[in-house]
Amino acid sequence: MPPSTGLAPPSPLPEFVYKITPDAPPAPIPEAYPLSDLDRQDGFIHLSTAWQIPITADLFFNNTPKFYILKLRLSNFDLQKVKWDEAEGTNGCPHLYGNFGGNDVVDVRVFEKSTAEQKWSEVLKEKDEAAWLV
Repeated sequence: MPPSTGLAPPSPLPEFVYKITPDAPPAPIPEAYPLSDLDRQDGFIHLSTAWQIPITADLFFNNTPKFYILKLRLSNFDLQKVKWDEAEGTNGCPHLYGNFGGNDVVDVRVFEKSTAEQKWSEVLKEKDEAAWLV
């Protein structure tokens, strides 16, 4: 059983949560998604809500010129395994104590910076990207 964090989930719950990965996801996406070293080490999958994506990207992927975002339907998961943990600059990030697979992925998009100095929050504010993050 995942540890209790004391943070209540947001209300209403978001329809989607997102996974940022610097590597292209496998095609097709397997039933059990390959865990990152950080996810394996921490014992859960780091996810973000739509509004958290620019914060997460700027904090943890600042030096990454390109990454992929997997859009996951939150209702596909046992919500007892999704904990809302405190994280820098947020009101609580969703962490999945388990795994996801191809059936949970609604869409995948690649995002690229046009310059090394560009912030991810700028890239993600562009009209098409902002509309995709709901």
